[in-house]
Amino acid sequence: MRIISRSIRSGDSPLPTPARGLRKGNRAALKMNCPILIVISLGWLLHAHAGSGGGAVEAAISNRGSNSRSMSNVQQSQQAAPSSLTAPQPRFLSRGHTYRAVVGDTLVLPCQVENLGNFVLLWRRGPNVLTASNIMVTRDERVRLIDGYNLEISDLEPQDAGDYVCQISDKINRDQVHTVEILVPPSVRAIPTSGQLQARKGGPITLECKGSGNPVPSIYWTKKSGANKSTARIGDGPILTLEKLERQQAGVYQCTADNGVGDPVTVDMRLDVLYPPDIQVEKSWIHSGEGFEAKLVCIVYADPVATVSWYQNSFPIQSTDRRIMNTRANRHTLTIRHIQQEDFGNYSCVADNSLGRSRKYMELSGRPGPAEFYSPKWGRSPDSYNLTWKIDSYPPLEEVRLLYRRVLMNDSFQQPGRWHDFILTPEHRPASEPLTHIMSYTIKNLHPGAYYEAIVQAKNRYGWNEVSDIFQFIVASNSVDIGPEDAEVVASSKSRSNSGAVASPPGSLPQSLLLHSALLLVLALSNCQFDRRRLGLG
Repeated sequence: MRIISRSIRSGDSPLPTPARGLRKGNRAALKMNCPILIVISLGWLLHAHAGSGGGAVEAAISNRGSNSRSMSNVQQSQQAAPSSLTAPQPRFLSRGHTYRAVVGDTLVLPCQVENLGNFVLLWRRGPNVLTASNIMVTRDERVRLIDGYNLEISDLEPQDAGDYVCQISDKINRDQVHTVEILVPPSVRAIPTSGQLQARKGGPITLECKGSGNPVPSIYWTKKSGANKSTARIGDGPILTLEKLERQQAGVYQCTADNGVGDPVTVDMRLDVLYPPDIQVEKSWIHSGEGFEAKLVCIVYADPVATVSWYQNSFPIQSTDRRIMNTRANRHTLTIRHIQQEDFGNYSCVADNSLGRSRKYMELSGRPGPAEFYSPKWGRSPDSYNLTWKIDSYPPLEEVRLLYRRVLMNDSFQQPGRWHDFILTPEHRPASEPLTHIMSYTIKNLHPGAYYEAIVQAKNRYGWNEVSDIFQFIVASNSVDIGPEDAEVVASSKSRSNSGAVASPPGSLPQSLLLHSALLLVLALSNCQFDRRRLGLG
């Protein structure tokens, strides 16, 4: 390789004459092979460098490295020589930290030191020394050292919160500080402590409670329902103010404190709303008959509790074997047995307390009860309608009066017509039905599709009853009007019949399949025509 390089540099031709002619004939081949020769030459040069000079370089680098290491070893030995003359300094292995613990728990504060030597380790809290080395200085039996110099505090109390210092008694007085926070579960108390409050109806009232704990608890208010369960929140904060009290706001209110430590705590406060009696009656009109029994009921709300008395036609009633008064909670009942004719009339219950008086009236009557209709609203005939109703009467009915009228109405107004009056004679009532009378009547000559109203009144030997509530009905039209319920049935049946008409009969091909077949046939024919023209046949 060295000989070839030297010949090239001197300009001499290392090849004989025949070889030169061959080189001229293959000039293109040599041009193409030149890059290959250059690459080969560079490879030999790199190889020669790695075999000779490269080893020398590596050796030099190795020698420099060994020399530098030896120099560093000498320097380290020189530096280590004086340090071996002094003792190692103490240092903390543990770190200061903030600890949170719940009242009653046990807490361990770490203090780990190496190279303590003859120095003394102290635990301090503020100016007070708790321990010195292994000696307990504090008289608190809850405090002790465990596993060396770790400080254990058991049965934690709120006053144990603060900074605890572990200190090395050297010239520098190195120390490590732990901060202790004591978490206290919430507590709450009512103001006043009795939890009893009173206020008059219509006035304001303020409910207050006070919570404590660490962290400071949040406070909210709820009210117990009838099932003794709390309802949704009605207020937040230690004070709840209620304006313009109503009697329904009386009851038990709960103040709840919660700070996330342990379970929330509650205190109950009872609010009594003072108000004069408020009376409600079950029925203002009571129907009965001679020889039967009747109950008159008053429900009285009052605070303070009211006294209740009964009156007939403004005369006080005394309790007898036939007239019995009883009370259950706020429900007051007057029971009259074996009713006689003189028992019919007006009654009242009167309630009194220190804030006022209230009175409600009722009537005990032998007259028939009001009629109740049972007919459907939509008629089925275009010119008539059948009315059916029920009347309660202990004595037999003597006469029944039916009134009806047409009502002209649209979206903006309605105009009633003239009443048509019918007097009906009731049929004999079966003995098995001593109270209820069921009657019906067909009204004829009505207008198709028109709206009508009807009322009924009945009479027995005690007189006429109150007129019934108005009953409205609609006459069927000539186009066979039907009610909404029947219209839904007809519509669904029509839908089913229409869907059946669309379906294909059994054994026939589907329309989509026929359409696809026709398209394929057209395409085939057009293709055949194109081929014939291309071949010159058609």
